Amino acid sequence: MNRVEYRDVVFAEIDGYRPLLLDLTVPADAPAPVPLLIWIHGGAWRVGSPRVGDSWLGVADPVGAALAAGYALATVQYRFSGEAHYPAQRDDVRAAVAALRRLAPEAGLDPARFGAWGESAGGHLAAVLGLDRREAGPDSKVQAVVAWYAPSDLTTLGRAPGSPESLLLGPAAEQEEVRRLAGPLAHVSPAAPPTLLMHGDADKLVPCDQSRRFADALTAAGATAEFVVVPGAGHCFEGADLREPVRLSLDFFDRHL
Repeated sequence: MNRVEYRDVVFAEIDGYRPLLLDLTVPADAPAPVPLLIWIHGGAWRVGSPRVGDSWLGVADPVGAALAAGYALATVQYRFSGEAHYPAQRDDVRAAVAALRRLAPEAGLDPARFGAWGESAGGHLAAVLGLDRREAGPDSKVQAVVAWYAPSDLTTLGRAPGSPESLLLGPAAEQEEVRRLAGPLAHVSPAAPPTLLMHGDADKLVPCDQSRRFADALTAAGATAEFVVVPGAGHCFEGADLREPVRLSLDFFDRHL
């Protein structure tokens, strides 16, 4: 498939930190502005790369699948917990969305159809990007969210000092309200964008109940939510065919973007 690629686009230059970059791939010769999916990688907020093809997920090729389905796809960086504490990560993905909206006319993107798609820590950031609108401008808004095996309630996870959640929050990790507000569950409202939550029921790292309770809260609030359990799958959908979660995610975006 013909494509137009934008590589290493600097979307944030924060004093004292490395420049943050994004990559954007757009189907060539699209007949109209195309919807955009923004991929946010996992890695416990500490490690990882947005370059999907170089990761364990490359076998399922979500970039190629998204392009074949008529989407543009962006992959974005964010500061790790060793560089800055939360909410820096939330603010970074907000800045990426805003930069992509500025790029929309040149790249042929439809700014009214942006979806956030993330896995694990990236799923957490995709969900807070969609739901936590405190001090957020309209240019950072997304219209749909897909989160795979994502932490949704940090009050019930990672109490040990060296846990990913505690490292993410830093010195504020002992404050219960900080933990609560760092999770997307705290920001559930009827205004939440349509959200798909997918989780393996054998996940020993992030319990499946994290997504189940999140989906129940969204539904109870009157928001649109779907919850898909991947039977027998561990974290990163270990033990499952990765192509099926990709297909279900794109089907969800098809319905809501």
